[in-house]
Parts: sequence; structure tokens; C-alpha cells
Amino acid sequence: MMMQEWQENGTYVMGEVLVNTHVPFENFANLTTWLSFSCIIAWYCVSRIGWKRTVGLQSYRMALVQLMLLGFAIICLYEVLWSFTVLNAEITAQMVLDGTTPDIDRLAVHYPDPDRPWNLIFATKIWLVGFIISAHAFYLSKKPRKTLEDLEP
Repeated sequence: MMMQEWQENGTYVMGEVLVNTHVPFENFANLTTWLSFSCIIAWYCVSRIGWKRTVGLQSYRMALVQLMLLGFAIICLYEVLWSFTVLNAEITAQMVLDGTTPDIDRLAVHYPDPDRPWNLIFATKIWLVGFIISAHAFYLSKKPRKTLEDLEP
């Protein structure tokens, strides 16, 4: 569907296919919701399985990782708030101007590239997942860590 739209119009809406496809049946959950949940569950599994690899990180490397994670968390939080604000503004504008409730699954923003607009539902969910994962990783990096010697009997 996205390739067909690109070939016909020269544009496509990022995430529109994921928002408009419902699984396992109509009006249940769209693929964006499933993608969000699976990313969070995958992050939890990775953080539980791979935590031993971070025990040996030196303090300056851990400080750089923490700085990077804090930056990711701040950027993702900004994008979530921006996407949600634009989504609410689009809904309100259409209700005030037309007096109708818009189909929120079709709302898109033509930013940063007019040829590749983002679906606002997709953008909000994906940036929220990015914020949750980066904030949790930052939390785990700041939490006092056990050494491998403490774990072995």
C-alpha cells in the first residue's frame, strides 16, 4: 500500500499502514499498538538478559552512556509532547472549523519532510516507546549495581 502510494503520488504517510491495519480482527488493536507493546517487552527481556555485560563498564564509559541515555529520554519526551499537542490541535481545529469529529487515524503532520509526513497516532506511540525505553535504561544505569562476585556463591 505504501509503495503504491509512493509510485502514484510521490509521497507516503509514515505509519499509516500500521495504524489502519487491525489485528486479530476489526476494531481490536492496530499494528502500532502491537509494535509498541512488543518493543517494550523486548527491551525488558534485553535488559534482564544482558545486564551482566554492563557490570564491567568503567566509570567514564558509564557516564557517557548515561549522558547519551538522558539525551535520548529528553528528545523522546519532547517529541511525544509535540506530537500529542499537534494531534490535539488538529482535532480541535477540525471540530471548531467544520463542526465534525475527525478520523484521528488519518491525521498526519507534514514535518520534517513534506514528501514523507508522519501519521500522528504512529508518531506519538513510537516516540512514547522510545521515551519509556530510554528513561528505563537511564534508571537502570543510575541504580546501584551488583558485582559478579556478589552473585556467585
